[in-house]
Amino acid sequence: MKVSRWLVVPVLLVLAAGINTGWAQSASADSADKTAPSYDMKAQSLVDLERAQKKFVDLLDAVPAEKLTWRPSSDSRSFAELFLHVAGERYGILRLMGATPPSDYDGKKFEKFTTDKAQIASELNRTWGFAQKTINGMSNADFAKLMPELGPQANAGDVVYILVADAHEHLGQAVAYARMNGVVPPWTVEAQKKAAEKKAEQK
Repeated sequence: MKVSRWLVVPVLLVLAAGINTGWAQSASADSADKTAPSYDMKAQSLVDLERAQKKFVDLLDAVPAEKLTWRPSSDSRSFAELFLHVAGERYGILRLMGATPPSDYDGKKFEKFTTDKAQIASELNRTWGFAQKTINGMSNADFAKLMPELGPQANAGDVVYILVADAHEHLGQAVAYARMNGVVPPWTVEAQKKAAEKKAEQK
């Protein structure tokens, strides 16, 4: 049966009114919650990046040293190259908004310069320090600063969030590499342990 849109629209309006009334009643009942807190872009980006950094370092620690040269295919990055690529992109991406990488950084060679686990961990930590210093040197107002050389509406905040998105993209890639080699991410191991302990307590 075909329903006239002129019948549907009033019904939707009535439903919407009911929802709004219920929401208003709920809101008035909780008068303490009046205004949402402002969003701190700088703080949130640092939280996101720090979480990713910890997971990269923990995952690197869990991967056997002999697996760092493993790659899923001949045209893919190895484990070592992937971790160093993540580290190097902190220099490369933040350079887009004027940050200056260390003089010994060579973007063309960086991700292939070592397969040593300790050195890779050192570079992840060093570049994270660089990213922290760069972002901490910005105000929230700086995030809105237009960067016309990157696009008509591009701003510095876009650059920072490119870095955030890139970190999580490669974290997912690193987890896939680990799983293919029988390595369970440490944070998953911890979550499974807590779940097992909770289940045991409930028996």
